[in-house]
Amino acid sequence: MMNSAVTIVQPRLRLEDPHDCTDANDILAVFDAIYDGLVRYGRDGGFVPGLAAEWRADPEARHWTFTLRDGLTFHDGSPCDAEAVCLSLRRMARPDKGYTLGAPGVWNQYLGDAMIEAADRLTLDIRLSRPIADLLDILVYGYVVAPSALARYESGDTKMPVGTGPYRVTEVIDGQEIRLERFENWHGERPANAAIRFRLEPDAQKRLTLLQSGEAQVANSLDFRASKELEARGDCTRVVFLAPVSIIYLFNAASGPLSDPRIRRALNLAVDRKALIEQIVHGAARPLTGFVGPAHFGSDPTTDEGPDLDEARRLLAEAGYSDGLVLEVDCPTRLPDEAQALTKAVADQVSAIGVSLNIHLHEDREAYAHGVRLKKVRDMCVFDSSPLSTFRVLAEKIDARVAGSWWLGYHNEAVEQLLDVARQTSDDAARESIYRQAYRHLQDDPAWLYLYNPLRVTGLAGSHPDWRMRRDGVLDVAALPALAYAERSI
Repeated sequence: MMNSAVTIVQPRLRLEDPHDCTDANDILAVFDAIYDGLVRYGRDGGFVPGLAAEWRADPEARHWTFTLRDGLTFHDGSPCDAEAVCLSLRRMARPDKGYTLGAPGVWNQYLGDAMIEAADRLTLDIRLSRPIADLLDILVYGYVVAPSALARYESGDTKMPVGTGPYRVTEVIDGQEIRLERFENWHGERPANAAIRFRLEPDAQKRLTLLQSGEAQVANSLDFRASKELEARGDCTRVVFLAPVSIIYLFNAASGPLSDPRIRRALNLAVDRKALIEQIVHGAARPLTGFVGPAHFGSDPTTDEGPDLDEARRLLAEAGYSDGLVLEVDCPTRLPDEAQALTKAVADQVSAIGVSLNIHLHEDREAYAHGVRLKKVRDMCVFDSSPLSTFRVLAEKIDARVAGSWWLGYHNEAVEQLLDVARQTSDDAARESIYRQAYRHLQDDPAWLYLYNPLRVTGLAGSHPDWRMRRDGVLDVAALPALAYAERSI
């Protein structure tokens, strides 16, 4: 038998529970191919209709109403109505769901006490206990599963998922490959490619080779330098995009030297971000000058002017450390994979202001994340920050009143007051202005050591100079151009 499909190779391939929480762009690419939420990320930012044709919120953003498209069906042919959507959102909101490394109940903190009800077949009401003007940041991950499949999902069997998305799963091969075909009853613009297959290939060089040989038509997460050879070819396209994830060091602001904002500020002034980017990731990043990157709503980045060692030394002396300071640093051996080299380079740079780093390595990344969640951090630790939601980053990581999984003692009352106002400001332009104020506060009084946003690369077969990655850094397979593929026997 011959099988004709666009092949997408990527470093991870798992059919996880869609009601857990992940920021892995390759896992989200699979989710977005199979499932819909009420809204989807727009290609140029913001949100566009998903299962909901339209939505509205009351002036305080406490009561939200969504009107579904008529005629929606799941891949198994069953109807997708408001009650079906409610079932998935209620499941997502349970305290045992929304699990990510070290942190269960991510969605429960927002939706756990909400009333999620079907007013009629096509109308869904969400009544929140607290205003959330950025509720769409959460609901974009509210993947809707066919009610007929939920019992199977509860037993942990997510191998053959049933959603409403642009592609339906036809076969799963031993965790190595997922085969899908276009769902002709999808509500959106008809995808250009009739069939796709996601294929696991952990090695970046092999992914590049598969693309160049024609065995794959899309290669995710290519090496930044090695992939430059695609630019010399006329038969492939190299797409470079700024990932919304931020590479940072979390500061233990609860106790020790980094409870002093002057020392946190001094460290941010001492690092040369551009030099770190060239030395550690060979140019594959852009400097990060605040708590979120330029892809985030309401960010207000400034030009990176480089280190100011004199001001950094002055702040250290003012804080009582004119004779030097030793900081204890926790560092994983992966995620980010450059963590060890980065920490050594940061240590070399901050030595110029009299700061020494004593480094403690952690090989078990999940245990490391649990340690951060339990606040078992020395003075600072390497981490990354996501998602593409300014509201969620503030609420989950900055707000001392929440004391979330990745919060380590930081407190800034002015930022918390701005967040409270933003929560109930439905007007997007007004809310964006509020977040810009919070951004500037967090530059003056940094919660973390801000370093960079990575540049990532996806390769496509053929010449597609106008195609670009979606702003959240997730491959939208429904928006791929028509890609030529070679038939092969299976």
